[in-house]
Amino acid sequence: MDRRELLRSVSIFSFLEERELDLLIQATTTRKLRAKEVLFRKGDPGNQLFGILTGALKVSAVGADGKDVVFSLMRPGEVLGEIALLDGEPRSATVAAVEATTLVTLHRRDFTPFLERHPRAAIGLAAVLAARVRRLSERAEDRQTMPLPARIAKRLLALAQEHGKRPIVGGPVEVRLPQQDLADLVGTTRESVNKHLRVWEDAGIVALGRGRVVLAQPKLLEQIAASPHV
Repeated sequence: MDRRELLRSVSIFSFLEERELDLLIQATTTRKLRAKEVLFRKGDPGNQLFGILTGALKVSAVGADGKDVVFSLMRPGEVLGEIALLDGEPRSATVAAVEATTLVTLHRRDFTPFLERHPRAAIGLAAVLAARVRRLSERAEDRQTMPLPARIAKRLLALAQEHGKRPIVGGPVEVRLPQQDLADLVGTTRESVNKHLRVWEDAGIVALGRGRVVLAQPKLLEQIAASPHV
């Protein structure tokens, strides 16, 4: 994915004519992160928007119990940093690279005038932010109402749909994700996640590898995710 492809895939920029898109691309730069390198921390000044060209980012904050709460994992084609970029307030979360990552960056001084000239982009941005709030609300509700196995199954299915790979055409979907990151996403410990994954592996529902989970029987995972008593 290159800068043009990334920006064109973002809903708030998708309507732009080629000339307008060229102007926007000229205002961007690229940045590379090593695995586990922090892009910014909660409380840092917010003056740039980032789009993911390659790699993956983890968005987190420290909860009241002192443990990290992971809000989301972001992959190529996704954009972050919009909120602080718009209101000028400090960053609301910490973002770090899960693996080697390449970003396209757009500075506030260039982005704000662009929104003023393109009201439809501002409307599109509002829609993107609203969708993100809905996802966070749903995840918070899941932690309160769903048993742990159902949360793990639901998150694996969502990750498979959003970022899953098929090493063999037509074969099972593979989710590349360390178990610790999966545990952070569902609000539990790595040991608890591993316990359930091992049970599912013995039953042939998933297959485990280093930093990956293969969904061998997604229909069974759907049943687990829908069960209130697992």
